[in-house]
Amino acid sequence: MDALVSREGRRERLFSRYWKNGLDPVFTDVAGYYDRANQVASLGLWNWFLRHHMDLVETRPNMRSLDICAGTNAAGIALLRKESTLEAYALDRNVAMQTVGRRRARDRGMQIRASIGDAHQLPYPDNHFDIVTLQWAARHLRLGEVFDEVCRVLKPGGHFHHCDMLRPPHPVVAKLYFGYLRFCLTYTAGLFRSGEPVLNCRSYFIDAIDNFYSPAEFSALLCEHGLVNVVHKSLLAGMIGVHRAQKPAQRSCAERDCSPI
Repeated sequence: MDALVSREGRRERLFSRYWKNGLDPVFTDVAGYYDRANQVASLGLWNWFLRHHMDLVETRPNMRSLDICAGTNAAGIALLRKESTLEAYALDRNVAMQTVGRRRARDRGMQIRASIGDAHQLPYPDNHFDIVTLQWAARHLRLGEVFDEVCRVLKPGGHFHHCDMLRPPHPVVAKLYFGYLRFCLTYTAGLFRSGEPVLNCRSYFIDAIDNFYSPAEFSALLCEHGLVNVVHKSLLAGMIGVHRAQKPAQRSCAERDCSPI
């Protein structure tokens, strides 16, 4: 636990200035080409990652789902494809990204109740959602606050699902990974004619992953925050991690009973 607390403190010290006011202009810049750029950067694997994320999500008719840091609503759209009766919600702090996301849902004839807001202070009642999803954003967040909010808004027995770029546990894989990311960030920025906010944040995106968690460490972090039945899949030797965790049915997340992973 001490190591995880120390990691979160270091992330806060290193990146708080980006989290407070540096990333909103970046996502405003990339909103119009975000999905296409990620297809290029992932060498065509972007939808494959999403399928692995959705494979861990179990849905039933008329469930209520929330996608936080929803971006272009890829997760919400994928969930509605799995179960069309879902009452789907989305929240993102960036107006431009959600403008694209709302259009993508509308073009597919889907209803997603989208809001602009902060994942650290979710504007929803306690015990409200059966499913909460978070993808491609955890490394930009104060995770202790976010996990507390996720636990608050999940119903007892509800599930949290996560997918993100993580730090590969093997140092050789990590070195190759970061080398590729340095190349592709510059390449995609040039290809899509990204503006100054994107160009100025290229080092941040590498450093944020380098100071983040491996898939197993992220599982431990979920467990330490009171979630149970934590499982994960590592993709591409730990470059990408997909997680599922559950809010306890009989107690709150604050009453932690974490078994070693």
